[in-house]
Amino acid sequence: MRVWLKLLIGSLLGIIVGSLLPSDNQTILRGLAWLEELAIRIGRYAVAPILVFSLTIAIYELRQDGQFWGLAFRSFLVIIACAVFVIAAGIITILLFPPAHIPIFMEEQLETVSLNTAGSVLELFPSNMFSALVNDGIYLLPVYVFAFFLGIGLSYDRNYTKPVIAIIDSLSRIFYHIASFFSEILAIVMIALAAYWAIRFHNVLKADVYRDLIMKLGIFSLVLGFGILPLFLYFITPKCNPWVVLYGSLGQALASFFSGDINFSLPVIFRHAKENLGIRRRSNAVTVSLFTIFGRAGSAMVAAAAFIVIIKSYISLPIAPGDIFSIGARAFVISFLLARHPGDGAYTALAVLCLGYGRGFEAGYLILKPLAFYLIAVGTFLDVMIASFASYAIGRTSGFQEDKQVGHFI
Repeated sequence: MRVWLKLLIGSLLGIIVGSLLPSDNQTILRGLAWLEELAIRIGRYAVAPILVFSLTIAIYELRQDGQFWGLAFRSFLVIIACAVFVIAAGIITILLFPPAHIPIFMEEQLETVSLNTAGSVLELFPSNMFSALVNDGIYLLPVYVFAFFLGIGLSYDRNYTKPVIAIIDSLSRIFYHIASFFSEILAIVMIALAAYWAIRFHNVLKADVYRDLIMKLGIFSLVLGFGILPLFLYFITPKCNPWVVLYGSLGQALASFFSGDINFSLPVIFRHAKENLGIRRRSNAVTVSLFTIFGRAGSAMVAAAAFIVIIKSYISLPIAPGDIFSIGARAFVISFLLARHPGDGAYTALAVLCLGYGRGFEAGYLILKPLAFYLIAVGTFLDVMIASFASYAIGRTSGFQEDKQVGHFI
């Protein structure tokens, strides 16, 4: 059975279970929250090793061919272009089709939310280089930096590094198969994730005040992820069938939406990119890593759209064009700074927008706190779909992709 179908069945079973459970039982909610945490940990379990060894060998091979910096430069250009387009499209859509106002109610104290950019930069270079490999699996950028320098170091002298290259290449393949095993069993943990998602969604729907925002964000994300992105891919790489690429990306779409965690989705992305989309490791490891760290345009777009809804819920006057541009520019910058937030990117971005904007909106994000899981799910889904389509486009245009038969898809 195909992986995406297993994930779909697990998700549907979880939704059914969540719909049958009482939504106001605190014991059940705590139990599901614990199961969600366990599921996320299982999904993340094999991420760091595959990143270290696959990215190291990919950087080494690209440097040997003189293609690393060109691939990285093209990736960053696409990341920037995607961020500008997605954020602008989201803001324009929410302005043209504004959701109903959300009642203002504040029952919770203002929380301290920060991107902690200065601290994140310091963590990239710990006093001990090997400390980068010993972390909780949440902030992975130090792991990428370690792999970058190790990959560069392998180019020192082939006479000395050849045995190490062979070991790292073997470890990359070993941990890829370990990660593949975990991607196979994710269908089971998806039951817990989808059940907890469904029970929270039911509670939000009962409140009734968020229905309009839920519907419009959901429709826009579906149109963007399943329509606009495949069409862009067709124009960028006209000889490919974008709907085949979409079909080959369904696994990570499901994993990202119900988990809301981009690190949880990484093993699924890597496996589908290789075995469905035919992207070679040397391209796949680099582009997926860059996009999942710096290409969080989907989460930033959701935050910008939600922030505009908050402003319109506070005041009835139109938002000034300068303020709209300021919100978009802030969201654009934030999209590059969410590496520390793989599982709460959209809501953290929204909180940072509110706190940074000021003018009495510092606590505005609290009115959407019951909806945080949905904002995170939509943002992560778009982040992953952008990473999948962009990685395919870059790999194909760079000569690192070969077509796979649909019948051989996992």
